[in-house]
Amino acid sequence: MTTRTRFCLVLALVLFAGLAAGSVCVGAYPLSLGQIGQLLLGGLRDTMESRVFFTLRLPRTAMAVLAGLALGAAGGVYQTVFRNPLASPDLTGVAGGASFGAAAAIVLGAGSAGQIMGGAFACGLLSLGAVLGLVKAARADRTATYVLAGILVSALAEAGVMLLKTLADPEKELAAIEYWTMGSLAGMTLAKLAAAAPPVLAGLGLVLAFRRQAALLSLGDESARASGLEPGRWRGLLLGLTALMVAAVVSVAGGIAFVGLIAPHIAYGLLRRRGGVFLPLCALVGADLLLAADLLARSAGGGAELPLSIFTVLFAAPVLAGLILKGRGNPDAA
Repeated sequence: MTTRTRFCLVLALVLFAGLAAGSVCVGAYPLSLGQIGQLLLGGLRDTMESRVFFTLRLPRTAMAVLAGLALGAAGGVYQTVFRNPLASPDLTGVAGGASFGAAAAIVLGAGSAGQIMGGAFACGLLSLGAVLGLVKAARADRTATYVLAGILVSALAEAGVMLLKTLADPEKELAAIEYWTMGSLAGMTLAKLAAAAPPVLAGLGLVLAFRRQAALLSLGDESARASGLEPGRWRGLLLGLTALMVAAVVSVAGGIAFVGLIAPHIAYGLLRRRGGVFLPLCALVGADLLLAADLLARSAGGGAELPLSIFTVLFAAPVLAGLILKGRGNPDAA
């Protein structure tokens, strides 16, 4: 491991530790690190501090970490496999499909957060199935086919969400749909965390284990076959695993913009290569971004909870502006 690689990982981990500590401390009822230490050691039982930490802060922080890891790693996989610096988790249509499923559940009168989660998760996976079905029907297992199929499914899902908005009750359902599509961790509970964690952790573990195969796919189908990989099979597997993670995240946190797009660019800017620890670094950067966004969402609104995507879009702006300036006069520079 080179000095640069160690520095990048240590930097991402130090930021992660600081942001996670801030996440469990900051809020309407602030907690100190000393109090949290006591709570973790079994002290302060049956106190307000205990209820705030275990019921509110810990599930919210853990979900921010899981969502950031999943979106960052998914973005790294898409940009590596598709060899496209603008690829993101939205590419497979999973995020759009999950948002449509959540909106449909809300309009149909879902009585619980679990029903909304179920609708989002089911429609997210159905969207992936639609993309893979289109690719198979086209009999053209190429990167461009996946991209076009993802754009088509995402567009149809967005049209469905817009239709549902016109049918929704303006006073209740419409506001819920709008807030969902911008992402939030405000209502996170242990039950929601427990529902989302298994698919996220399973998908993340396998994606990181298969990072060598993803890197080989980035060399092109012929090079991948020469290395003993079947491109279609591995591309489908990696897309399926990332879709599982993204659907699980969207089902509990709503739509979160740009994390999966900019985390790989930040990781590449630090590491200067896409092999080795690139995907783990993408995941860590994603977690850092989402922890920072969530801290701002709960503290910058003057007592009101703001949507996460407000801040992830603000984070994305300088990264995308840098890509534009870097590619000036060279459209392939990004």
